[in-house]
This record gives sequence, structure tokens and C-alpha cells, in this order.
Amino acid sequence: AKGEHQCLASLPDAGSGVEDMEFSWDEYLEDTGAVAAPHGSFKHVDTSLQNGFAPGMKLEVAVKSDQNTYWVATIITTCGQLLLLRYDGYGEDRKADFWCDIMTADLHPIGWCEQNEKVLKVPEGIKDKIPDQEEFLQQVLKGACSAPANLLEGLHRGKNPLDLIAPGSRLELQNSRDALEAWIVNVVENVGGRLKMRYEGLEDSDKFDQWIFYLDPFLHQVGWATQNGYNLQPPLGTSKLNPEEGKEEEEESSVPTDLFKDKPVIGVHSFSEGMKLEAVDPTAPFVISPATVLKVYNEKYFMIEIDDLRPERATSQSYICHVNSAGIFPVQWSLKNGVHLSPPPGYPGQDFDWADYLKQCGAEAAPQSCFPSLTSDHGFKENMKLEAVNPVDPEEVCIATVTKLRDSYLWLQLEGSKKPIPDCIVSVESMNIFPVGWCETNGYQLRPPCKLSFHFRILSSRTVHDGLKNQELNSSDSVVINGKYCCPKIYFNHRCFSGPYLNKGRIAELPQSVGPGNCVLVLKEVLTLLINAAYKPSRVLRELQLDEEAAWHGHGETLKAKYKGKSYRATVEVVRTADRVADFCRKTCIKLECCPNLFGPQMVLDKCSENCSVLTKTKYTHYYGKRKNKRIGRPPGGHSNLEVAMKKPNKRRKKRKHFLFIRKTGGEEEDDQDEVDEESLSEDSTSEQQDELLEESEVSEKKSLSSSPTQSELSHSLTQDQDKRKRKLRTFSFSDDENKPPSPKEIKIEVAEKLQLDSNPLEWSVADVVRFLKSTDCAPLARIFLDQEIDGQALLLLTLPTVQECMDLKLGPAIKLCHHIERVKLAFYQQFAN
Repeated sequence: AKGEHQCLASLPDAGSGVEDMEFSWDEYLEDTGAVAAPHGSFKHVDTSLQNGFAPGMKLEVAVKSDQNTYWVATIITTCGQLLLLRYDGYGEDRKADFWCDIMTADLHPIGWCEQNEKVLKVPEGIKDKIPDQEEFLQQVLKGACSAPANLLEGLHRGKNPLDLIAPGSRLELQNSRDALEAWIVNVVENVGGRLKMRYEGLEDSDKFDQWIFYLDPFLHQVGWATQNGYNLQPPLGTSKLNPEEGKEEEEESSVPTDLFKDKPVIGVHSFSEGMKLEAVDPTAPFVISPATVLKVYNEKYFMIEIDDLRPERATSQSYICHVNSAGIFPVQWSLKNGVHLSPPPGYPGQDFDWADYLKQCGAEAAPQSCFPSLTSDHGFKENMKLEAVNPVDPEEVCIATVTKLRDSYLWLQLEGSKKPIPDCIVSVESMNIFPVGWCETNGYQLRPPCKLSFHFRILSSRTVHDGLKNQELNSSDSVVINGKYCCPKIYFNHRCFSGPYLNKGRIAELPQSVGPGNCVLVLKEVLTLLINAAYKPSRVLRELQLDEEAAWHGHGETLKAKYKGKSYRATVEVVRTADRVADFCRKTCIKLECCPNLFGPQMVLDKCSENCSVLTKTKYTHYYGKRKNKRIGRPPGGHSNLEVAMKKPNKRRKKRKHFLFIRKTGGEEEDDQDEVDEESLSEDSTSEQQDELLEESEVSEKKSLSSSPTQSELSHSLTQDQDKRKRKLRTFSFSDDENKPPSPKEIKIEVAEKLQLDSNPLEWSVADVVRFLKSTDCAPLARIFLDQEIDGQALLLLTLPTVQECMDLKLGPAIKLCHHIERVKLAFYQQFAN
């Protein structure tokens, strides 16, 4: 904890910049190993998104073929402001269903045609099924539910409650201290149905502003107090507004009459004054305490007071309740559910006993029948994540974690709040909790978690890898996250053998270590650094890409590489748990043909345990890097993963050389001085153009093999490939003289002898291909084609670079083989590619 505070203190704007930092729920859930609470558990949010239309409702809809006539249609499905309708008379036939936009379609409630002298006429498609129109309408409309007229008229047409309550709308709010009083409030802000309201008469002051969800039982339409016999009276401390003036302005309210139709109905309670119970103070819902029914207003409302035995108490914690109020429990509820009950302030001793307390107070416990049955089917579980209002500061909506679950109550730990608070106790039906992503959807600022525990979870001993460069951190700095997913530091041991793909100089420039932090994020950072430290980043990316049969069953991450002005990307699999990190690092090193200790959780101090410093490339690949040739035949299942990963064959060691490559970019010459290490060279693969051609041919081969092309498609593809090869196929020969730059030498494969084929090579089996090769002077190579299962389609896709790479052939034999392949292609074009 001390290290955390020191680190935070060293960062700019450690306290004030939290709101400006980008937060991703997806990354955070992965970081914590948690899951989001199901959206269906937040009923008030679902209700707020409904526009009032429901399946089964009936409308009078204009007939498309005749805009002057209408017919009755039934709502099948709703989707926002779109309705899926079916004209009555089609029965269960869904073929004639059609979508319409509420905002633009000619829709009306049942009875509108009669009132406006419009014609109801059976559509032509079902005219034969309805011989008597009047009798049919009487039958289908008997007991039918019409779509509400107000949802189809005026400014309210097609809008949901979120759209209907605009800033400036006027409502009435009951007094939290006196249930028989209410006063007018103005909507200042509407955030997804959560309203920020200000008492009328306090336009210039936000001292008494309140945040309440629009379905709250204490919020009503203007005129409710007068209609139900309640007093229209401003709360104490606010300036009065003449109640008569409030009545006159009632018509100015833009809120429709049925806005609160989905609000919970308040039932009749059976509490009496003096009854004892257990309760949570809604303004500070952190503990459960003994409480007393202080006052009963009527059959719907009563007042609860949190017990306080101190004689010097200044104010009481009291609030209005109804029978369905959250946070009230029968006596002994805490004991039965294993929850701590906080004794009243001033209570002698800490061991609270209800029997003694009731006897001491001369009171009775409220019977179980006074309390509603609790919801058990709610979908919440411990460790789930959600978004919740901070009860101490209602302006804040924080990330919340369910730490405890009892009956239909949640204990929530709020993260990122400006002031640390204990776990909050809320009902599963609370309107102050929201699903993951609710703030983002409604454009409201969600309080992110602590900077150090999330945004700086990937630490380097040299650098913080989240953008704050040159911030030195002590090795004792650590990150507190779920231990199972916490990756240890990953060290780059640059003295170890770097292999044929990685540049030893660039490895030495990497940070000494990355981490600790979340496994996926740390390993992704490590692999990204390695890719950028490669001679050819795109090649290393191909080596790391996810195989068809995933070895780790871990987490797929998309990594990127840039090489020679081109961008590449591939899915790379990394492990998720700490216990697999060491093995993952070692096997990844072996895949890259470098020392198994080049990077991993162990630091190599003086001498590597693999003794890799004495190994040359040839010796090293003999021990660690030797693998079977890549198969270029048809892959299992007829498809391949991303790009076909092709590795360069092991060649004899060459003398280190220095070359100056001159290439033209935008009309200007630019020098690119690269020191080519001995491990990076192979005899026949040195041309930039050949590398580009290899990458293009690999992508072409992958697409062709994975899609099982038709004859015409393959013919077109082969024609394009052949033209491209004629334009771009070049190679370089190198002189032993280090002072001479490479000189281009064009390789042309000419087809002098025409071939007459008896069958379409697209349909050749592996055996047919082998049989053909044995009839040529390349018969010794037939065994390779048999081993790699190269059939006719694969044969037609072979090019000079792929033949050299995958069959480990030198240039001469490769050209001879490609000569015969070109003969087959030419015959294919002439005889079968129609």
C-alpha cells in the first residue's frame, strides 16, 4: 500500500485526472477475472427502454397497395421505434409480415377510421379468406388491446420514457420527511431515466437537487397531490410558490399522462406505531440497525426512525417508508442470515440481544406478515460487476462488485469513489444500480477504478508502459489484482542467444522487465516488444500466430506488425493464468529458435543455464529449432489459419556482410544502412522484392485453399498470380566482395515444350501428381509431393518462392521443378480454363 501511494504521488494529476482516463469494461472484466451481472436483472432499465407498444396490440394501418384504405394489423415484435406487423386474416402465415417505422408510418389506434370517416378494407391477399368483413372485425376486435392513442400522436409519437422527460419538465415529489406533502420539481437533467431535479423556486441554487429514477414511487405527475388529497407544500428551507400558481401551470408540463403507468403500485401496510424492526438508513446504507415505526400517516405510508439511545442526540435519522420499501427487515433477520446487526448508539455493551432490547424498550417486534416476500430469482451472484450510485455522493456512478448476497439484498463494494466508503447494502430491485455499460450508453461519466490498480497494471522497471515515459519506478512497486491472473515480472535476458529472427541489438534496448500485472496484458506487451525487435516483424508475427489446434486454450489477442511500409496482423494465443506463464515463455522462445531463457520470469545474471553463448545457428537449431518441413498440401478440413506460416530452411553459415540498400521513395533516394547479422541470412532469400512476393503468394495460397475455389475462380486467380510473378519475380546474387552492392539478376522460367493433358489438373489426386512428376526429370522430388499430400489444386498454386521455402530446395532444382509446374499451368489455361 505504501508503494501504491508513493507511485500515485509521483504521477501527474493523480487525483484529478481520473475522469479523463479511458476505461474499457471488456478489459476490466478480463483484468479482474469477473463477469458482468445479467442485463435482465435490472428491470427498471428494461422498462425505461420500452416505448409503450407490446406484441399483441392492434392498430389500424394503411394498406400499402391502396393508401386510401386501412386494415387492422397486430404487433408481432417491437424493436425500438420499429414494429413488425401482420394484417389480421393471415393467421399464422408469416410471409406477409412487414416492418414499419412508428415515426413515419401511417398508424392509428383502433376506432380511428370510424372517427375520421376513413375506409377499412380487406387487403387483396386475404380477400378470399374473409367473406364477411363486418363479422370478421367484430370477432378479432372482441377483447382486443389497442395501441395507446397518445403513442401515435403529436410530439410523443414513438418515444420511450427516456425521450419524454426533457429538461424543464415539471413533476411532483413527495417530501421525504412528511409523506402527506409534495412539491413541484423541475427536471434539470435526464440520464437514462435517472432524473436530476430541482425544487420549483430554487432555480439559482442546486443545494437541494436530488437524483431519482423516474419510476420511483415518490415521484408523480403534476396535479397528483391535489387529486389525492395531499398538501402541495414546499419543503422547509425553500422559497414558497403559490399552490394556486402551480395548478395554473399544470398544463405546461410536457410529461404525458401515462408516463408512470409502469411505476410499482404501493400496497396497504399493517405497521403500527412503536413496532420494532431492523432497517438500513437509505442515506448511509452501510449497516443494519434496530429501528422503530415512529409515525403512521395512512394505509400507505409510515415513518421509520433509526434507534439512537444517546440522550444528547441532535437529530434523528428518519425517513418515509411504504410496504415495499427496501431496507426494512423483521427482527432477527440479521441473525438468521449471518449478518452483523449494529447496536443502537448508546447501547450498553456490544453483545446486542433482541429479546432483552424489546423488554427494555417495552415494545413489540413487527410481525413477519408486515414484510413482503423477498425476491429469490434475480440473477445476481457474488463477484459480479455492475454500475451503482454512490449513496454519499449521488452525482457519482461507480464500478461495483457484489461482495455478499443475502436473500434479495446485495453488498456492493464501490471502486473509484472520491472518498472511500464501506460496502453498501442495496436491494436487487434498487433503481440506483445499473448494468455494465449503462453510463457509456447514456453518455454519463462512470467513475473508473484506481489508476494504479487498473491503468498502470503493466509496469516496467524502466518505464510505465501506459504512456508516462521516463517515470522511474522502484522494483518494490506492485499492482494488486487477482492473484490467479497476476503475471510475475517478465525479464528480457539480452545476453542470451537471440536466434535467426530477433535483432540482438534491439533486444538489448528493451526494458529490463515488463510486469507484474494481468497475464494477458503483460504477455501481449512482451510479444509486441519482441515483434518490434525482429529483423522482419511480419515474419515473427507469422511464427507466433495461433495454430489451428490451440496448444494453450488461453486467450486470443490480435497483434500487429509493420514491415517495409505494410501493416500485418494475426491472432496470437497467450495464457491467462500465472501458473502457465513460465512454460509459455519457454516454448515461445523455442518457437522463435532462440534461447529458452531469452525472456521469462527468471533473470539470467551471469551465465545462462542453457549455455547458449557457445552455440552457433547451426548447432542451436540442431538442438532446439529443428522441426519438420511445413506442409503445403491441402490442410485438414480444407482450410488454413490466417497466413500460411512458412519458415526459411537452415542454410550453411555465411560470413557477416554489410550492405547499403538504395531504394526510391516518392522520387527521392534514401539510404537504409542495415547491419545484417549472420543468423539472419540464408543463401537464396535475400531480395526485398522476393520477400514481398512470398508474403503475397502465402496470402493467395491461404485464400485459395481455405475457400475450395471453383474452376473458373481458380483459373482467374492463377492468371493474376502468373501476371504478377512475371512483373515482380526478381532475386539477387551476392558477391564475396563486401564492397560491391548486390546486382539484380532476372530469373525467367520459359515453357518451351507444350504439354497435352488427358485430365483436368484441378481434379488430380496426390497420386496423379506423383505420377506426373515421375514422368519428368524431377522424379526424385515425387517423394516430397507424396509426403506433403500435394494434389492438383495445390500444385497449380505453387510458385518459385514457395517451392524453395517449403521443400528446402536450392535454386537450380527449384527452377527445374517450376518449369514443369508452369507447363501444367499453361496446359490448364489452354485446355480447361474456359
